[in-house]
Amino acid sequence: MKNKINSLVTFLLFAIVMLQTSIAGDAKKAENFKLKDYNGKEYQLNDYKDKGVTFLGINSNKQESVDEIKEHAKSNKLDFIILKDLNNVVANKFDASFTPEIYVLNGNSEILYHGRIDDNRRESDVKTKDLRAALDEILAGKKVSVSETKAFGCTIKRVD
Repeated sequence: MKNKINSLVTFLLFAIVMLQTSIAGDAKKAENFKLKDYNGKEYQLNDYKDKGVTFLGINSNKQESVDEIKEHAKSNKLDFIILKDLNNVVANKFDASFTPEIYVLNGNSEILYHGRIDDNRRESDVKTKDLRAALDEILAGKKVSVSETKAFGCTIKRVD
C-alpha cells in the first residue's frame, strides 16, 4: 500500500471530491471544466453535482503522457477517474502548484477544503490527516475547521 501511495503522490495533480451538502458559508466557487480521461472519454465537473462522494484525479504534468497515466492507473489498481489536463487549463483555473493538491467541493461547486492530504510525506511521521479531518467534518454536517492547508510535493510541470 505504501508504494501505491508514494507513486500516486508523484503522479496526480489533485483529486476533487463532490459532496452534496450546503455547508459552505463564504466558500470560493469552482468553475466547470471538461477534460478527457486516458481512454478519451470526456467528463465535466458539473456531471458530479448529485453523485454523493466522487474522487477525480487530474494529471496536469506536461511530461506525463496519457499512456503513462493509463499504465500507472492499471499497475496501481486505481479505480477512480483520472483525467489529463493537457494544457494546464484546470491547474491554472484552480491555481494548483503541486502534486498532489486536493480540492473538496460540494454539489454547488463551492470549495470546502483546499490543500494537502497529510502533514508529512512519510506515513510514519504523519501527525495530522488534514483531508480526512475535513471529510469527516463535512460528512458530519459541520463546517470545515481548517479549510486550507499548504500543499507540498513535486511542482506541476506546465506547458510553455
